[in-house]
Amino acid sequence: MPRTATAPAPPATATAPTTGAAPTTTPLWWIWLAAWPVTAVFVLSNAATPLYVLWQHDIGFSKGTLTVVFAFYIVGLIGSLLVSGVLSDRIGRKPVLLPALVLALAACLVFGTATSVAALIVARLFTGIAVGAVVSAGMAAVTDVAGPARRRTAALLASCAMVFGAGLGPLLAGVLSELAPAPTTTVFAVEAVLLATAVLTVLRMPLPRSERRPQPKPTGPWIRVPGVPAGTGRQLALGIAVFAPGITATSFVLSLGPSLLSGLLGTSSRIVAGAMAFVMFLAATGVQFAVQRLRRRTILTAGAATTALGMLTLVAAVRTEAVALLVLAALLAGAGQGMGQLGGLSLLNSAVPPQRLAEANAALNVGGYLPAGLLPVSAGYLSDAVGLTTGATVFGLVLLALAVLGGLLVRAARRRVTDPA
Repeated sequence: MPRTATAPAPPATATAPTTGAAPTTTPLWWIWLAAWPVTAVFVLSNAATPLYVLWQHDIGFSKGTLTVVFAFYIVGLIGSLLVSGVLSDRIGRKPVLLPALVLALAACLVFGTATSVAALIVARLFTGIAVGAVVSAGMAAVTDVAGPARRRTAALLASCAMVFGAGLGPLLAGVLSELAPAPTTTVFAVEAVLLATAVLTVLRMPLPRSERRPQPKPTGPWIRVPGVPAGTGRQLALGIAVFAPGITATSFVLSLGPSLLSGLLGTSSRIVAGAMAFVMFLAATGVQFAVQRLRRRTILTAGAATTALGMLTLVAAVRTEAVALLVLAALLAGAGQGMGQLGGLSLLNSAVPPQRLAEANAALNVGGYLPAGLLPVSAGYLSDAVGLTTGATVFGLVLLALAVLGGLLVRAARRRVTDPA
């Protein structure tokens, strides 16, 4: 009798050894630790938020200029995403993460010594580039360390690391700038220490060397608009449809929240401004743990609805000058971003093979951060022209419409997208 033919090799998405994936025996604590570089860089991403009122006073610039400074972060981030995802999938996570952390350290130095708008723009640009590398290579590294059997856990931890760091930054800056000497310097010295520990974490992270990866690497241009493999475009589109309005809402709170607090509460307290940003991202972190066991479409639908409700609350807050409503709007914006981000990352983790995952993460963030850069800048200049109340109202209504549209797209696709538990 002839011997039975051997079974074909499993596809890239099976639980066989995959590109860059660590064994499933990797301790759970290493998955948490692998997310630390994401947290450390995102602490920097928003650490400047409570300090802009100081720079505005010392340097002198308008709310429109403030949103432009904020937008240069988006410019750096988008530019980084055009190359970092592809680069990480081809040469490995560590060769992308380590230079990004060094650039983040340089941003700390520029921020801590800034005396002009140009310096703030350079620091924000460096920060954006570092964040772009982290949301592509860093989040993919968490999945690699977790292994194929724990990809949903990896998506949760990577997403929570991002939003927790984004909230911790402004709280840390607000407290240190009020209580410590050198208010625009101390926080960046502390952040430099956090980034140094992240460098040590990346150096020890249990990832295989890129040259030992068994799967073929992606082909095509090194610098390109990031995308996803054929057949997974719908998952990407649904993630962007909900994640983009959510992160745009939180970007608005970060860029103009202190101005709204000053107008509504009559306070320039940096602790209050930092605390509002912190609770916003704390809500984004907590809600992800609360909904992690729900179906992905349910998470996305809830995220869209929460962002829409947050924008209604924002409009009510600025029209009635109610501080409690403004804080509630920030909490709802954070929860909306958290669910949109978790749902989008989970869809990609479930459908995209590891050798394309960093690029897929980059694609999701390009789709999210483009409106997050453009709309708050538009709102800032509109507020300079017609007043903060009218500018915030118009912004809230536009984003409300986008969030509703995103939710409708998710519901319309409910029979077409595979949604495993």
